[in-house]
Amino acid sequence: MGRRRGYSRRVQPVAVRILHPRPGPTAGPLEQSLAAAREANATRLAGVFGEAGAADVRIESGSRDGLSFGHRLRRIAGEVDEGTGVVVLGSGAIPLASRQDVERFVEVAGSGARHALANSFYSADVVAIGSAAALRQAPDLATDNELPRWLAEQAGFDVDDLRRRWRLAIDLDSPLDVVLVGMPIAGADHVAVHDRIAGLRGLATDPHTELVIAGRTSAATLRWLERATASRTRALIEERGLRATGLPAPGSDRQRPPRSVLGLVLDDRGPEALGGILAELGDGALVDSRVLLAHRLGADEAAWPRAEDRFASDLLLADRVADPWLRALTTAARDASIPILLGGHTLVGPGVRLALGRNR
Repeated sequence: MGRRRGYSRRVQPVAVRILHPRPGPTAGPLEQSLAAAREANATRLAGVFGEAGAADVRIESGSRDGLSFGHRLRRIAGEVDEGTGVVVLGSGAIPLASRQDVERFVEVAGSGARHALANSFYSADVVAIGSAAALRQAPDLATDNELPRWLAEQAGFDVDDLRRRWRLAIDLDSPLDVVLVGMPIAGADHVAVHDRIAGLRGLATDPHTELVIAGRTSAATLRWLERATASRTRALIEERGLRATGLPAPGSDRQRPPRSVLGLVLDDRGPEALGGILAELGDGALVDSRVLLAHRLGADEAAWPRAEDRFASDLLLADRVADPWLRALTTAARDASIPILLGGHTLVGPGVRLALGRNR
């Protein structure tokens, strides 16, 4: 995976489907602002895919209807003509993709072969499939994360990925992600976040400081930090498979519940202690709060505080967080003696480069 394959020239038309779920009637202003940013991203990508040679590009926008991702794949496969390749992605995917990046996906989808290409094998946001007909047999996959694994292990596809291209791992899952990539987002106060970003960037240039990275970060991110920053790094890598392992291992129908070392400490000392704990460990911190929520409430996001609360927490807007535990955690991060950012996978993964202003 990740190696350049000698795909044949395009032999079939390519259909691109950009899935854009609209926020529900109870969505708050931050959730609506994120949806608007994702729609703008989808519109830009639709144009780039068209320029790259995809003849049939469509943004499929609708309400969240509870249908599985696998069901949507089967529907897409049934709607396109026989002998068509497809590219499937979410509206928040690959906001930093260039035309050259997009051309790789169109090339694979147009190959007519049982080849597939994902931005990431274990955490896919965009997947190109050289034979759309195979998707008619897709099971009820819960999310797009599971698609490359199903294609490789059950559908007989040769699957490559582009995990080494860090910018293709960016996904707009939160208003903070929109801020990090430099896109406009309405209705959100960015002052606290920008202040912490400035503080963290200053620390990254100082060899006498230490940055704490906690959550679903990776060895690749840590290698980049060692190479591109002057500061030392303290990393706590936890629950990297939190959302990527929807297909159970052979012979197993369950997974271990999510657990976090930092979460265990907060269980004992309370969410109010977050700032003090991190200040004991370093001079600044980027924390994957979704791992902490999963530790406390389980992996199912339905049990977590509502999206509006999570997004307000990411922007350090503690007064807009209704959930008491998350509000206390956010207040502790906002009022800490060191700069702390809270967010999701993007923040502690590819977004580290953007947060620290060293996006090489």
